[in-house]
Amino acid sequence: MVLEYASADHATPPDNAAQRAVDRALSDLRRGEAVVITAEDGGALLAFAAEAVTTQAMNHLAQLTGNAPVLVVTGQRGRALGLDVPVDRPVRIAPPAGLTPDLVRDLSDPTRPARAGQGMGATSLPGGAEGAATILAKIARLLPAALVAPLPLGRAGVVDGAGFARRHDLLCVRAVDIIDYRRRSARSLARVAEASVPLEDAERTRIVAFRPSDGGPEHLAIIIGDPPAGQPVLTRLHSECFTGDLLGSLRCDCGPQLRGAIREIAAAGAGIVLYLAQEGRGIGLMNKLRAYRLQDGGLDTVDANTVLGFDADERVYLPAASMLRQMGYAQVRLLTNNPDKMAQLAASGVDVVERVPHIFPANGHNEAYLRTKAEKSGHLF
Repeated sequence: MVLEYASADHATPPDNAAQRAVDRALSDLRRGEAVVITAEDGGALLAFAAEAVTTQAMNHLAQLTGNAPVLVVTGQRGRALGLDVPVDRPVRIAPPAGLTPDLVRDLSDPTRPARAGQGMGATSLPGGAEGAATILAKIARLLPAALVAPLPLGRAGVVDGAGFARRHDLLCVRAVDIIDYRRRSARSLARVAEASVPLEDAERTRIVAFRPSDGGPEHLAIIIGDPPAGQPVLTRLHSECFTGDLLGSLRCDCGPQLRGAIREIAAAGAGIVLYLAQEGRGIGLMNKLRAYRLQDGGLDTVDANTVLGFDADERVYLPAASMLRQMGYAQVRLLTNNPDKMAQLAASGVDVVERVPHIFPANGHNEAYLRTKAEKSGHLF
């Protein structure tokens, strides 16, 4: 995972207006509405979530902009389609015969009938508004693909994205704000509620809830005992897992890791579990279920995520660093097998003074999952 969100100026106040604009764009995209994205190079486009595409939506994009829509996918998805493209740059796909809703969905979603990208007029892009469109879809927990159409030139010979959005009652958002969204969201986290919640394995427990200024995903700090400020605190960073934590899924080791961390911290006397809203390594529950289908077809966890168009691990841990600082902790003894967690916390200003191994036996269903963690993700078992 590239630490693009780890470098933050903690003294700089968050741009709440920018955060709200992106949050509203996320809602519009998830509802199947188009949004205007403007880039610093002067470009602007109309973007629509690929997985929500319909003939009516494609026609609407073309009528509004005067341009035929094209598909933009991530470099990871482009590679999965057989294209010789960099994995770290978006890819524009514009078939000579044009796009249809079925073709858009087939190219975007690997759980549908297989399509190859060759002969589709694919072009690797430097980023810009097109790249921001795929990032916006990622943050919205949709497939990381977007149908886009460039906006027409205005009377002055330049693109006026904000004016176009006003005239057509659309939301306008800047590409730079989309790219910076997760970092700004983490910087704006604030404590909103706290309560005593005795747990089965840790009766002296409090839960503190944190919410970003834009009203986005909330994160929880499960504080066991009374960990003293100013000393390294035994800490577990745990990304939410509906299937493992709540249902007891045997496909992963998330449930045992969560309950085991609570027991270990309680036995030690005090510590914190940070429960982070990053389902499915940051791709969301719907996409995690898609990844499971691909794994049932023979892919491992890493390849399933990348074939979907995501990075192998989309999680960021700047929210965890922000929560720890607000609670008065700058040093941790980290319960983890994941070197990336240690690296991201350190890059975010939290001193990891010790790694405490956190290993649980396989259960007969997750051997391949654990092996992939070690061999491809560098987990320390």
